[in-house]
Amino acid sequence: MEFFIVLVEPKYPGNVGAVARIMKNFDFSNLIIVNPSFDMEHDDCRKFAMHAQEIIDNAIVLETFKKALKKVDYMAGTSAIESKNDKHHLRKSFTPKKFAEEIYKMEGRIGIAFGREDYGLLNEEIKNCDLLIKIPASEVYPTLNLSHAVCIVLYELFVNRYEPKEVLLADGKEKEKLYEFFDLLLKEINYPDFKMEKTKILFRRIIGRAMLSKWEYHTLMGVLKKAIQASRKKA
Repeated sequence: MEFFIVLVEPKYPGNVGAVARIMKNFDFSNLIIVNPSFDMEHDDCRKFAMHAQEIIDNAIVLETFKKALKKVDYMAGTSAIESKNDKHHLRKSFTPKKFAEEIYKMEGRIGIAFGREDYGLLNEEIKNCDLLIKIPASEVYPTLNLSHAVCIVLYELFVNRYEPKEVLLADGKEKEKLYEFFDLLLKEINYPDFKMEKTKILFRRIIGRAMLSKWEYHTLMGVLKKAIQASRKKA
């Protein structure tokens, strides 16, 4: 699967540069620009792209949206306006989160089209999209900046394919050892007997919710040992 970010008739070179930067943030590299109103070598385009210059260098510039459609197997459009009536299908939409959850079931080249900064995609362009994405926003002012809209959609796509590094958690024996040292610390500091049982349970629940890693376990054990040793020296 390949994703293509399609910007339709962008007006501001800084926005295109910012989009390139965001694409690199989330590991997307294919950029299609439809009929831009400026040269791709514009200073603002380069400046806002920062360390994503290669995305600008390799961007595909096309004259029409129809040509962009031919570059992909599936095109998702974006819009700040959605249909409120089930009988009106043109602007029925997915949220970015829902789109990201479903799109990886497909194969091929996936385009995501973002419209002009002032009035978005035309109805005729939306008709030729396979699906519409709408970012939930205030009804008072639902239209986002172009680069911000791209950022939200690409973030959701990235999160759905992101695999965090595996973290080794403290095992049962280690946690029991931790509870043992905590109990010992409570005795060393003469913690009130009538509070002892509830405090032990509280500590166990906190550790249970924390899901300690091995590294966190050893660090916390070191702190408890030091605290117990310090308490004994004072005694």
